[in-house]
Amino acid sequence: IEAAQAIEELIGLAKKIREEQEKGKELGLSNDEKAFYDALADCKEAIDVLGDEKLRILALELVNMIRSSVKIDWTVRESVQAKLRLDVRKVLKKYGYPPKGQEHAIELVLTQAKKVAEDWADKDDKY
Repeated sequence: IEAAQAIEELIGLAKKIREEQEKGKELGLSNDEKAFYDALADCKEAIDVLGDEKLRILALELVNMIRSSVKIDWTVRESVQAKLRLDVRKVLKKYGYPPKGQEHAIELVLTQAKKVAEDWADKDDKY
């Protein structure tokens, strides 16, 4: 019974992943952009207030901003992280992101930035 339950859970997880990938395609987002969109959409109030399209545009702007402002050692330099945190806060306010969810969104965006920055650095090193 345990093996059957595990298989059912894996099938359910694969289905959910496929649905999320499809949503990203429908929104016209890359995997990185979809990850930021998901970080922003973690606050239900943000979805209600901004809607999918505005969150999509916000995610795109954040990805572009972060990609252009991260430095090689930004994850260990407090000053760079503080500036990035401030820049993210400004973009959230610009789009009317709900104040109640901003701190949580900033943390999620920075966490996501650390994850994708490693991938970006790896891709840049190959060229």
